[in-house]
Amino acid sequence: MDEHAEWDERYAESDRVWSGQPNGALIAEVAGMPPGRVLDVGCGEGADVIWLAQQGWTVTALDVSTVALARARDHASEAGVKVNFVLSGLLDAGLERGTFDLVAALYPALRHTDEHDTEGLLLDLVAPGGTLLFVHHALDHEHDHSGHGHGQGQNEHGDHHGGHTEADGTRFDPADYVSVADVSARLDAAWTVDVNEERDRTISGGGGARHVRDLIVRAHRVTTSRGSNAQPDHELDILEDDQNVPPRPEEEVADAAR
Repeated sequence: MDEHAEWDERYAESDRVWSGQPNGALIAEVAGMPPGRVLDVGCGEGADVIWLAQQGWTVTALDVSTVALARARDHASEAGVKVNFVLSGLLDAGLERGTFDLVAALYPALRHTDEHDTEGLLLDLVAPGGTLLFVHHALDHEHDHSGHGHGQGQNEHGDHHGGHTEADGTRFDPADYVSVADVSARLDAAWTVDVNEERDRTISGGGGARHVRDLIVRAHRVTTSRGSNAQPDHELDILEDDQNVPPRPEEEVADAAR
């Protein structure tokens, strides 16, 4: 099963996976920033991007799950905000480097590559003077190992070091994914680290409720992006209007009646 189908299947298991509330770390770190262009890497069901849009940000929201993006699109419409939803993984999205005033990745399931392409691209997407916010769970502090991992918004891809096995035999090992430490290690003299800490988190409901501590790094670029002149590899698969979103059941009935 490919990545898109895997996350679609996991989101389809319930009507709502996450709490529906914007992440506390996002609010704490971004509230008060002058709004600009923001990329949310792994937007899930859309709570964070809706909050960002409400603060005046021009939002691009990235996720590999069609199911998650359909829900996020509906939630954004209900909230009366505009968001560009991009159906793609980070490395395949063809995003223009050096153009985002904020790149936010909160609990993303981003796999390692041999050349550290993922970490490098996260940094390269940030415009000069812009901010990178990367947040993940402090897994040493997990208090409940009964849950399972899924999602591209708040991705719970492992409950403890050494991995976790799903009921269907799927195994998730946090070591396979980009961590806060991996991102921090790439922050060179072109960056100023504003926050690098472990922090309590409080959340009620949703698949992430069992996690009690977060690792947070926030940094801003002080010199020109290495990749600021790079061009996107291909056109974004942007979910505007009804493009690429599977029809709702009532729409299928209506179509059949025409």
